Amino acid sequence: MKTTTVHAKRIGPTLTPDRSRVLMRPFYPSNDGIARRIVRRVLALSDEDVANLLSQVLGEFGDRHEQVEQLVRNRFSQVRHYLGEAWETSPERQALIGSYFTHEYSPESAALFNPSIVPHPDQTGLPKGALRFILSLRATGEGHISSITFRMGTVSAQHRITLAPAVPFVTEPERVPNPVYEKALFCHKLQEAGVQNDFCQRVLGQLPETFILDDLRRVLTAERRQTDPADATADRAVRGILLLAESNYEVNFVPGSRISQRVLFPSTASQRNGIEDARFVRFQNDDGSFTHYATYTAYDGKITLPQLLETPDFLHFKFSTLNGPAVQNKGMALFPRKINGLYATLSRQDDENVFLMYSEHLHFWYEAKTLLKPEQPWEFIKIGNCGSPIETEAGWLVLSHGVGPMRKYCLGAFLLDLADPTRVIGRLREPLLAPNEAEREGYVPNVVYTCGALLHDRELVIPYAMSDYATSFASVSLDELLAAME
Repeated sequence: MKTTTVHAKRIGPTLTPDRSRVLMRPFYPSNDGIARRIVRRVLALSDEDVANLLSQVLGEFGDRHEQVEQLVRNRFSQVRHYLGEAWETSPERQALIGSYFTHEYSPESAALFNPSIVPHPDQTGLPKGALRFILSLRATGEGHISSITFRMGTVSAQHRITLAPAVPFVTEPERVPNPVYEKALFCHKLQEAGVQNDFCQRVLGQLPETFILDDLRRVLTAERRQTDPADATADRAVRGILLLAESNYEVNFVPGSRISQRVLFPSTASQRNGIEDARFVRFQNDDGSFTHYATYTAYDGKITLPQLLETPDFLHFKFSTLNGPAVQNKGMALFPRKINGLYATLSRQDDENVFLMYSEHLHFWYEAKTLLKPEQPWEFIKIGNCGSPIETEAGWLVLSHGVGPMRKYCLGAFLLDLADPTRVIGRLREPLLAPNEAEREGYVPNVVYTCGALLHDRELVIPYAMSDYATSFASVSLDELLAAME
């Protein structure tokens, strides 16, 4: 390889966390006793006091959210059991009670970073040579809880980035109440998770080839009643089956909502502390159609696990667990199409090297092969991918990150053979992008990082995070980059 150096140029703009964008989320008192006492205090108020307090709440928060009154009424329906069966109360009092069990959460109050970028499904109405894109970002708020938020923008024919203004409101999607499961896939996932015994077999045997969550709950309840109440293995099986079902779910955003309005907030036990570092890719299916996938890291406060997100339109999202012994650590990144009939992904198994995996099934990964090891001083601690490989005529272009002295993160790149990605055919010896003086300070100092780039008219557009705090953009000529890796 030549020792030619190439550096990405910073082109902006920069996105910083916006604390004014807040979600209305459920508030949970520390115990049920406190919750019941809150309800009793509201029930003791006069109708006049209720009307005045509700008016105050709606007046104070009405310009910060859409449909505040409807949201607090919905929250009341989730806590009405604290009233007891004998209580019937007015719609106004219900809404007021709901407001006491609701709070605001600023998803990006601490940081807005680790971006990924894909072409927007709608490319109509653009100037010649321009491309519309969707930018996903890791937003981190109180408690270091991470969610996925989005922005929309365009890259012009001259490679200038324009971001659409973010709407002031942010909303979560509605969860699909009864998702459909394929029994064969569900059974395979149970086996890989080590949740399989006679009780499981009896439950699965009573389910059709495709079933919904209500079917599963009904069969589980009936089967448990027929099993010895002291059977601890049955209890473990019930918990394992429900955990798997609840971890594979679907959500819908309201049609017509703006892309920057949508937030995917953690909602399962495995995600409790965060949905981190989504690597989106526009994947070409066997029939030529496209699906957007994202591998992300689910974090429950102790364990991190790669998981899968799927969307055709960024309105409907499907969350799926990934299984198999090679599903571990962080940083899985799917290739944008199958290779020799197999799914392929880059991964991180040992917190040091880059690995390559193949699989016949998108949800199951069994073996990983070491692809790349640290070589240069700026990556001696570890290396990893920075998003899905990008197909070029010269090979699969992969952005990487390397960690060097003082845990400084820099971006690099390497090239894989198109037909056989186990062959590394090019690699940068010097960083493509390193944190400058203006980018060193942040939530995690001395870091530049990305979860995916976009190739547009032979220019590589790289959204990147600055010290785990804010996000900006850089670009580099594809031809210059490839030449530096020859």
